[in-house]
Amino acid sequence: MSIVPLSNPALRGALADLKSLLDETAVARDRAGGTAKAERDAIRRSGLLTLAIPAAYGGQGEGWPAILGAVRELAQVDSSLAHLFAFHHLMVASVLLYGNPTQRAGLLTATARRGLFWGNALNPLDRRTHLTPAREGAGERAEESDEPESWILNGTKSFCSGASDSDLLLVSADGPDGVLRVMVLPTDRAGIAVLDDWDAIGQRQTDSGTVTFTDVAVSAVDILGPPGPFGDVASSLRPCIAQSILASLYLGIAEGALAAARGFTLTEGRPWRASGLASAAEDPYLLHHFGELQLAIAAADALGGVALDRLQRAWERGRSLGAQERGETSLAVATFKVAAARAGLDAAGRLFDITGARGAAGRYGFDRFWRNVRTHSLHDPLDYKLKELGVHALTGALPEPGFYS
Repeated sequence: MSIVPLSNPALRGALADLKSLLDETAVARDRAGGTAKAERDAIRRSGLLTLAIPAAYGGQGEGWPAILGAVRELAQVDSSLAHLFAFHHLMVASVLLYGNPTQRAGLLTATARRGLFWGNALNPLDRRTHLTPAREGAGERAEESDEPESWILNGTKSFCSGASDSDLLLVSADGPDGVLRVMVLPTDRAGIAVLDDWDAIGQRQTDSGTVTFTDVAVSAVDILGPPGPFGDVASSLRPCIAQSILASLYLGIAEGALAAARGFTLTEGRPWRASGLASAAEDPYLLHHFGELQLAIAAADALGGVALDRLQRAWERGRSLGAQERGETSLAVATFKVAAARAGLDAAGRLFDITGARGAAGRYGFDRFWRNVRTHSLHDPLDYKLKELGVHALTGALPEPGFYS
């Protein structure tokens, strides 16, 4: 699978320019961490935030193979900003899958017109956010059988990628009935605080820290649905998109590490003294590493082609998507994710086998490839992806839809 190009030539040029811009400062910004404000603004100006928005709402209406191809290209040079770029499109997809027609039109038209950048505060594993009905009039609550028109949100969310400098947040919270609700809130709404506390060893500029909510006013129209999350088979496709994003990031990191190894070997590599060779490029052991990496990346690339083709076909089914096709898509994506993660980890490690002791110098920043893929591949355990694949291989059972499968 070669990367599927964007259909719009102007946006292909914008993507190339953005990739070059990120590449120039990636090593220095990785060291600095924090919010990449200038680079986020460059993404806003690029016009690429509209890729997943349907043309009817003023967007580009690109397919997922092309969108995730753009993610993969950016991840080759800067997986942190690629992560933020990708998660923006995941939030857009969430509105399309969870929202009602009025919400889809309003939110996505505004996003396209105003160049809004979305952040994530959904994290379904963190159940510390809660919605309670707001008191009405003289302090009486709405009848318990009614869905309140207004709510109060309190609590905390962790791993909120892209929340800093975002315009809108996708947020999940439990209602008093224990039902998970997903809502869209302006990041600057009173009571929302985005904390600067992200300190992971990798993905340092994803702003994946904590967001707190203190007596935040939420109206019924802020809550997505129907169908909402898992309201029908189609809405359960979101995890397949999310997992495809992760796999595309891992594969991009693998390709970036391979490119770094190639560039170093051809321009700065020195043959090992005992080899008796004139150049590092002739060393059979280094060539063995390059061959292994080429094989792993090509395998993940091919599996990605299958997975993203299935994802696109499932996406195009819309509300008619069936459980069988959805399950088969999930399996293809899981296969892609495991292969891409392994390729990324392997490439990031072998990069140092290829470049040797001099490649460990801080000025190259080669360590960022390993730190980034190691950090991000822990998002949800690969072992559980392998379990899903194993169950299917043994019994034919498809994965149960969940936020991670």
